[in-house]
Amino acid sequence: MTIDVADLAQTTALGHRLAARLFPGAVVALIGPLGAGKTHFVRAVVEGLGGDGRRVSSPTFALIHEYVARLPVYHFDAYRLSNDAAFADLGIAEYFAGDGVCLIEWADRVEGVLPAEQLRVTIEVTGETARRFNIEGRGVKYGEIARSLTTA
Repeated sequence: MTIDVADLAQTTALGHRLAARLFPGAVVALIGPLGAGKTHFVRAVVEGLGGDGRRVSSPTFALIHEYVARLPVYHFDAYRLSNDAAFADLGIAEYFAGDGVCLIEWADRVEGVLPAEQLRVTIEVTGETARRFNIEGRGVKYGEIARSLTTA
C-alpha cells in the first residue's frame, strides 16, 4: 500500500491515524534514509497515542527511548548496531511480547530478529517535505491496518 504525503502536517496526520489502530504488542518497522522523517513519524504516533510528542527524539545514541501514552511506546534505533545479535541483546523479545508498541527505526538492519508479523513502513523522500509511505502488513492484523490506512 502506498500513501503520498505533501508535507509534515500530512505526515503527522498519518502517524495519528496509525496510532489509533495500534494494539498491545504491535511492532512497526521503520525504514528509510537519513532525513526521511522516521523520528517525525514516531513523534506523530506517540502524539496519536496520547503521549507528549515533544519528548520524542532520535534514540541513535541511547538505542531505546520509552514514552508514556495510552499504550507504552518503545522507540528503538538500530542504526549503530553491528548485527541482529546486538539488537537481540537489548532484550527485545520481552518488548515484543509486552503490552506496549515497538517502533523500530532502521529496522532493515536487524530484520533477522524482528517478528514475522509486523507493520513495515518504508519512507521515501519525494520532495523537500513530501514523502511516499510504502506500508506492508505482514500478518492478518497488520494487513488490516495497512488497508485501513490507505482507505482512510
